[in-house]
Amino acid sequence: MVARPPTGTIPETPGSYQFKDRDGRVIYVGKASNLRQRLSNYFQDPRNMHPRTAQMVSTATSVEWIEVRNEVEALMLEYSLIKQFHPRFNVRLRDDKSYPFLAITLDEQYPRALVMRGRKRKGTRYFGPYAHAYAIRDTLDLLLRSFPIRTCSPGKFNEHHRLGRPCLLFHIEKCSGPCVGEIDEMPYRQLVQELCDFLDGDTDEIVKRLEAQMASAAEKLEYEWAARVRDRLIAVRRAIEKQQMVAERNEDIDVIGIADDDLEAAVQVFFVRKGRVVGRKGFVLDKVEELSPGGLVDRILESLYGDDPPAGVPKQVLVPVQPDDSATYEEWLCHLRGSRVQIRVPQRGDKRDLHETVTRNAKEEFMRHRLRRAGDHNARSRALTELQDMLSLPEAPLRIECYDMAHLQGTDYVGSMVVLEDGLPNKREYRRFKVKDVPGNDDYAAMEEVLTRRLQAYLNERDQPLDDDLVDGQGGRRPKRFAYPPQLLLVDGGKGQLAVAERVVRSLGLQDEIPIASLAKRFEEVYVPGRGDPVEVPRGSDALFMLQRIRDEAHRFANTFHRELRGKRMTTSSLDGIPGLGEARKKKLTQVMGGVNAVKKASLEELKALSFLPDSVADAIHGKFHPEAAPGDAAHQNTGSSSS
Repeated sequence: MVARPPTGTIPETPGSYQFKDRDGRVIYVGKASNLRQRLSNYFQDPRNMHPRTAQMVSTATSVEWIEVRNEVEALMLEYSLIKQFHPRFNVRLRDDKSYPFLAITLDEQYPRALVMRGRKRKGTRYFGPYAHAYAIRDTLDLLLRSFPIRTCSPGKFNEHHRLGRPCLLFHIEKCSGPCVGEIDEMPYRQLVQELCDFLDGDTDEIVKRLEAQMASAAEKLEYEWAARVRDRLIAVRRAIEKQQMVAERNEDIDVIGIADDDLEAAVQVFFVRKGRVVGRKGFVLDKVEELSPGGLVDRILESLYGDDPPAGVPKQVLVPVQPDDSATYEEWLCHLRGSRVQIRVPQRGDKRDLHETVTRNAKEEFMRHRLRRAGDHNARSRALTELQDMLSLPEAPLRIECYDMAHLQGTDYVGSMVVLEDGLPNKREYRRFKVKDVPGNDDYAAMEEVLTRRLQAYLNERDQPLDDDLVDGQGGRRPKRFAYPPQLLLVDGGKGQLAVAERVVRSLGLQDEIPIASLAKRFEEVYVPGRGDPVEVPRGSDALFMLQRIRDEAHRFANTFHRELRGKRMTTSSLDGIPGLGEARKKKLTQVMGGVNAVKKASLEELKALSFLPDSVADAIHGKFHPEAAPGDAAHQNTGSSSS
């Protein structure tokens, strides 16, 4: 574990600090406006730290720092050091794929348009990025009819120049033929500039210019040329329609949407230029370090703008929450752009709607990412093997059961049991429980009841003969619904829920047959019986992902059942099921009495006094809510009251 440096040796200036392991490798890089104050947070009782921070400090053997003049320089230095050393405890970009751009090679005599990936080159204008290369090619196919610039390679261009014969693209009017001198350099350059202006969002001027050219050609009776300009105009308008107008025409905005859990975050960015969406980018971050919501935004901004921002730096960046140090990041972005940049959380109007759209895209991408990972057979196999090793299980847990509770202030208490078999959900094996014997709000008692009912059912069914009426697809028989024991019983919660599960398993004599564990939500910590400290399950591992997934599924299943019961309760009445009390009488009764509670409190005399209510129905209503009053007692009371 790293030793605390003497306090007097740590400067009180801005800078970046680096924790190193025993081999001298940088394992974490951070920044601070006050190095002494920030570093003091790492040298405290590890029990008061976030588990990830505590693990980093225990792994490190030394800490160093570099002083700079201000917080912006500290930010820039931190980013460059993270990029250089790739520290294991810093946020990592998991799927850093190269996004395609539409590129215009302005440094060539006759610039060309092409799809490019990877590192940017000087002298080339980039537009995008696009989610898919085919989206660029579709866009190009439309635009080349209006702006017929070349798309061929230099070798192809030189070959046709030597032959003096243009290629097919010239004949179908998707190239202006600079290789054979069909267009001079200056008009060609003007054509390229119009294309760049169009891609930048300046579409109105181009439409007006084409309309004027078409009208002028028609007046001069140059109908063939007018028809060509008309076709260009139609193609331009079609391309404009594909670019959604989402803001004012003079606005340049980047919109950042985030969907995350404790381990990962999916990020979607829409690039809006001149009011239109001109590109998008998405990536997944591995949350290795402890991060607040604002700290996560910090890391996203650094990843997005730290190195060759794809669409430059806009005037405004919309985020879900403000960065932890918003002023520093705004100053940094201003430095990159050369003018003022705002970082805002949209509150209302079109920008709020746009941000919700981007966030929805992030959530969908996050779901797809998790499904892709869950569907990977190799990942499932690794996860099961890792669970066996980490939890010291006798065999790989091919059947995992997870339990969770749901209620609303102690009402409609339910429990859920979800099952993973071979790492995949088996929804036929899911079970749900109505908690019967727990008064009030007591998760421990509810968990004990549910586990006892499930495991007792297993004991009752395991030795019974197979059901004749349950036939599988192979023509054989299946065991009853609770006859399979789990090879890992997982409960949602911490040490308290684990103690309940351990007590139930021991009381039924199953402690040697069924392994148990718990997964705490707050820090994603895994606990097993006999250990005070959580089991070391690496962040981002397939094992933890599998446990997290089944825990989330149990939570969803329990909440769904709870909402279903609550909805039924809210749409039913305590007056239901009373003989002779139909919907019409029920409605009239509640109107006359002033509600259901008034009906419950009404005396038998008050009910029988109602002309529309037969005596037998009045007796049935009173008997339901006052079962302690026998019919004879009620009659005696009625007689006594009338004789007095």
